[in-house]
Amino acid sequence: MSSRPVSRINPDPTALKALAHPVRLRMLGLLRVEGAATASSLAARLALNSGATSYHLRQLALHGFIEEDEGRGNRRDRWWRARHDMTSFLTEHAEGDALDAGLAFQQAALNAHMQQMQAAHDGYGDLPPAWRKACNVSDHTIAMTAEGAADLIARIGALMADAMAAAPPLGQPLPPSYRPFSIILNAAPLMEGRTEPDQP
Repeated sequence: MSSRPVSRINPDPTALKALAHPVRLRMLGLLRVEGAATASSLAARLALNSGATSYHLRQLALHGFIEEDEGRGNRRDRWWRARHDMTSFLTEHAEGDALDAGLAFQQAALNAHMQQMQAAHDGYGDLPPAWRKACNVSDHTIAMTAEGAADLIARIGALMADAMAAAPPLGQPLPPSYRPFSIILNAAPLMEGRTEPDQP
């Protein structure tokens, strides 16, 4: 399979704050993975009313995360699609509003990741052996310098980017035997004094 471009958005602090809302984050994830959808179908999926769903979709569109899929629907039944495959945020030089917005988004993403990992754990028993073999829950703590750690993350990121570019795009019917496969990476120095429960 040939390589494809993987699109990415680098939102400004205002846009990142808008995306940190858990409902909008979930909506964007659904549009990226499952493809274009209407406000009514997303409302049903997320157990929201259509007014709230339309508002959140307009906010996502305002900040450049999604766009109307003009090839589908009509004025009464508008379809929306994601504009990018990925979101970048929280660079190492972030300060002020950019740092605050990045941390708020990171917290929202972390909460979503925890729910996703729990759902994967709960559904493990229903998977066929081939997909069970592909699953992994592990952690690795390694003594490293900041430079060495950054290099390792860059190499892992490059491997993921290559795999994503070689894969069929999400949001449309996939070839037989393919399904969305999620890899969540969380890497940081071990925070001493923050690894044990708070003491009374």
